[in-house]
Amino acid sequence: MEVLKYAYQHPLFEPQDLEQIFSAHQKINLSKGEFILEKGKIANEYYILDDGLVRTYLYDFDGNEITTGFSGKNEVVIEVASIFQRIPTQEYIQCLTDCVLWKINYDDFQNLFHKIPAFREWGRAWMAFELYLSKKRATEMITEPAKMRYLHLMQEKPQIIQQAPLKYIASFLGVTDTSLSRIRKEILND
Repeated sequence: MEVLKYAYQHPLFEPQDLEQIFSAHQKINLSKGEFILEKGKIANEYYILDDGLVRTYLYDFDGNEITTGFSGKNEVVIEVASIFQRIPTQEYIQCLTDCVLWKINYDDFQNLFHKIPAFREWGRAWMAFELYLSKKRATEMITEPAKMRYLHLMQEKPQIIQQAPLKYIASFLGVTDTSLSRIRKEILND
């Protein structure tokens, strides 16, 4: 339950609000390799990750697998476009490790969203922060060299460096496996 307290931090929440929100979540365990969501499906829930590491990926126009994101401990695992627009996703969300998650389904989320004003404010704040992170990542992919992007990832998300296979990290950074190996070697020798 600690992970839910961490995830749902907002100054407007009253204890009874949090009680309703927490009770709408169901604890689930998924094994390494299991899919949370697959291409062509509509997301009907989102998750708070209690333990483990999750990867989001898709296939580009040439059929190459491209990692678009990672979610670690205490983070929200969601495919925003699919769940809120009620459209089939283009992405896959897969557990890279055994995972413990707290799941809330779309209908329960909608009910709480309309019933608890603080939940709406939390949702707006969360979405605004995620939009900022998305813009930051897009800008860094254009303006920063791969070595700098890797150093940022090491600093900001050490769980990814520790638990994700290098090929997924390379894909996320927009480099080849060979380039990532060279970058890692450079960093060790600096």
